[in-house]
Amino acid sequence: MICGAKAQEEKLEIKPSGRILLDGGLFKANEQDDKFNDGFAIPDMRVGFSASYGAWKAKVDMGYAYGKVNMKDVFIQYNFDKDAGDFLRAGYFIHQFGLQSATSSSFKISMEEPASNQAFNNPRMIGLMYQHTRSKFLGTLSFFTESEAMKMTSDKLGNQGVGMMTRLVYKPFCQPGKIFHVGLSGAFETPRYDSDKELSHHAYTLSTTFPTRIAKVVAQEAVIDDAKMLYKFTPELTAAVGRIGLETQYFYVNVNRKDKSDYKASGAYGTIRALVKGKNYKYSDLDGGIATPDPGAMEVVLSYNYTDMSDHKAEILGGRLNDWSATFNYYINKYMIWRVRGSYTTTTDRINTPNTKLGLIETRLQIKF
Repeated sequence: MICGAKAQEEKLEIKPSGRILLDGGLFKANEQDDKFNDGFAIPDMRVGFSASYGAWKAKVDMGYAYGKVNMKDVFIQYNFDKDAGDFLRAGYFIHQFGLQSATSSSFKISMEEPASNQAFNNPRMIGLMYQHTRSKFLGTLSFFTESEAMKMTSDKLGNQGVGMMTRLVYKPFCQPGKIFHVGLSGAFETPRYDSDKELSHHAYTLSTTFPTRIAKVVAQEAVIDDAKMLYKFTPELTAAVGRIGLETQYFYVNVNRKDKSDYKASGAYGTIRALVKGKNYKYSDLDGGIATPDPGAMEVVLSYNYTDMSDHKAEILGGRLNDWSATFNYYINKYMIWRVRGSYTTTTDRINTPNTKLGLIETRLQIKF
């Protein structure tokens, strides 16, 4: 029997989404200069939608760049509370591993992600992730299969590489202008697919590119053969006082190998950011990091990254990279950001590749809705 007004029916809500990045850049390199050509590009264009119905949520996002269409986020999510602090997500997406996984590629404050994160984090993968968020704690646990499972059928891929990862964050202070959190992420995974049949599911390939999307040039690459298992961890620290913030992270990777020396690699970055215009930095509880500044804010970001992928004992020389950068971010409005980045990058100790020094200045107009 129904008494009084009827219970309000849940409604299906669908929201379109899109993104356009417009880049322009100037480059100067001492080696491989024929690959670093000045120019303009649209390195990322996306269109998609999100849908919600009660506690359920879904997202589909397609990307287009340089004549290719790529699947981005595709997932279904169930929220255990109305604030979406506790949820279970299944599909194809970025799983939480360290601070950089809290923001999408277009919201990196130094315009491009640190090379250490590119080298030692994972791309989107099919999997299952549970996230638990409370006032002073964030924790995630993921089970996943390798990213190639989204692109190839199993008869071509073979037995899929699988793994597990977690991110744990303690955040005693997360008020505007008073932020401090420490975190630790860990993961392990079995060997991945490789187009070389001799290496497929017996190896890992770790690589980075120079920090631009106008020219895609490999900066480091390590092919770890005869691999059995990869383990990695990354501690992180985030802090902000008023309009000044700090973000830093260290990475360590170990690959166990058959009858050969284990391969070890590491990296770290440190970033100082300051709002020259705008209110105090705020914290994003669901992402576990400093939130995107308010519309109208202007920000200066100084960053340094070191990535070491050369292990002489294992006889794998993937290269060593140093990168210094300065970035200016203008958050024009809710949907637009203008960025200018200058950086100096050096690579050394990479087999069959000359030591390279690259200076660049780039600008980007970003539209996201």
